[in-house]
Amino acid sequence: MGCAEEGDTAVPESPQAVAAGPIVLKLGGELVDSTTAAERTAALIARGASQRPIVVVHGGGREIDAELAKAGLDKRAVDGLRITDQATLDVVVGVLAGRVNTRLVAAVTQAGVPAVGLTGADDGIGLCRRAEPYCALDGSTVDLGFVGQPVSAEAPRLLDRLRRAGYTPIVACIGVTEDGQLLNVNADALAAQLAVNLKAGWLVIAGTTPGVLDSDGRPVARLDDAGIDDLKARGDVSAGMVAKLDACRMASQGGVEAVVIADGRETIDLELLPGTVVAARRSPIDAPGATASQESGS
Repeated sequence: MGCAEEGDTAVPESPQAVAAGPIVLKLGGELVDSTTAAERTAALIARGASQRPIVVVHGGGREIDAELAKAGLDKRAVDGLRITDQATLDVVVGVLAGRVNTRLVAAVTQAGVPAVGLTGADDGIGLCRRAEPYCALDGSTVDLGFVGQPVSAEAPRLLDRLRRAGYTPIVACIGVTEDGQLLNVNADALAAQLAVNLKAGWLVIAGTTPGVLDSDGRPVARLDDAGIDDLKARGDVSAGMVAKLDACRMASQGGVEAVVIADGRETIDLELLPGTVVAARRSPIDAPGATASQESGS
């Protein structure tokens, strides 16, 4: 998509977009993995976008797994982390950028909101460094392959221009290095770093559970650093939820005012959203990037 350069005739700015920072909304793959699911989620995005600008980040792990199986490629993982060789990366890019993103953009547009489909490769939205070799729980060291870890960067100008022009950006969780290498990147980690880079007011990690659940299956209303560490130490949360908690902690430490892990099936209204608020201590220096990526779309 082309953007007007300075001095060109510009689309009039949306006063709402200029007045407030965006909400970064991460959608789990289960919220967008079919036309019906995408249409239902698009209707919620349309209602939310009428209140405040939204930047959407989405995954699509289950569709990636299905496409790998169809291609005869084994899914390889260690401690919940997807090992990504070139063939797997090609599938990840094709599914997320081609199928899932296009489906969601079409649904959001049909719901009455001008939407633009993007990936993390566009304007460095998903700037990453390649993940370091991973020390597995069994003591082995594993090269994760083409897996990215999002890094701190200036707010992408493209997103600012789209937001000011009244468009809703929808970003597939594909990362890119400074030298142009595409990478598989966890959607939670990408959304969290993007929220920090954009100085977003809200980060909402939306899935199909009502937040973080305790050992009795009840939602936890609020988590601070000690609470996160306690859950992880006791093993009460899955590998996918650990990735969400680490990403949310990084966003909270990085200055995002409100960070919520929530059930996104019924509403993304900030006043009604059921979920777990993550409130970590603010770091006196720039917070480090989120931990190595879990499977895309987790």
